[in-house]
Amino acid sequence: MLSAVRLSTRMLAAPTRRVFAAPAIRSSFAGALRFSSSNVITPGSAVTAYSSSEPIVKYTEDHEWIALHDDGIAFIGITKYAADALGDATYIELPNPGDVVEKGESIGSVESVKSASEIYSPVSCEIVEGNKDLEESAALINKDPQGDAWFAKIKVTEKDEIDELMNLEAYEEFIASH
Repeated sequence: MLSAVRLSTRMLAAPTRRVFAAPAIRSSFAGALRFSSSNVITPGSAVTAYSSSEPIVKYTEDHEWIALHDDGIAFIGITKYAADALGDATYIELPNPGDVVEKGESIGSVESVKSASEIYSPVSCEIVEGNKDLEESAALINKDPQGDAWFAKIKVTEKDEIDELMNLEAYEEFIASH
């Protein structure tokens, strides 16, 4: 039986690093962070190729990301930070198309050589599809967790819930502080 644990900051603790930036240069730091972070969505992946407009990307404290497109379709996955902490993935359990889930409910899991972790929906939604490529090759989550290893494609039912999530800068600060 798969023993599942929520991805938590305790499990994924990283060394604390402090960034000192004067308020006047904070905005340029955020711009540099966007380009130097390993927690950005992979350009050219199915996540970004879905539509011609750039998706709104947000992050959770459980190290999941969501990329929301203008039509209400979004992709959910785990961050590079989470994939690195999990180690080599060995099994992926995907959600079922048509399932309706509330924010915070489990939509599947990732089993790795180190642990097993539930994946939680960052917003209320209906599952459109799970990523069959990921199901066939669990190792993809270690190669491109923020692109081709997206976990689920969903239809967001409560769009305002996305506003409660972190942007990239806030997520990077969250990681650094834990």
